[in-house]
Amino acid sequence: MQITEEQILEWLDAVKDPEIPVLSLVDLGVITDIDIDDHRVRVTMTPTFVGCPAIDYMKQDITDVLNSYGIDHVDVEVSFEKSWNSNMITDKGRKALKDFGLAPPPKHNLIVDIDILENIECPNCGSTNTVLNTPFGPTACRSIHHCNDCKETFEQFKPV
Repeated sequence: MQITEEQILEWLDAVKDPEIPVLSLVDLGVITDIDIDDHRVRVTMTPTFVGCPAIDYMKQDITDVLNSYGIDHVDVEVSFEKSWNSNMITDKGRKALKDFGLAPPPKHNLIVDIDILENIECPNCGSTNTVLNTPFGPTACRSIHHCNDCKETFEQFKPV
């Protein structure tokens, strides 16, 4: 059987972000390269931030999933050569975030300032009549907002 990059990506769709279990690492955009040499696969990943405590967990999950498809030689390389940014989240990933109750980050031109955190679309009612409560959420990648229309507090996956 000839293994393709597309097949590997399809299999890796089962590897979910440990903090957001509805979002695959593929849709999060952290799988940045796949190299196939015979039945040896090297997966390069760029975590969302350098100090991510789940790196080892994600590496093992990638290995376990590929092993389950008969790939015995899996190398997972963590690389910060190319920085991850929230524009790398796929449209499917953005929808998964919203369905999970997290406002997805807005697309940006790689210049992020505090203004981009204002008037975020509420994942509950769709209103942009929202305010930033604090840029510091339960994890480094989230901020806390409040919707003035539905009166719900919600988290946003911060643009990076």
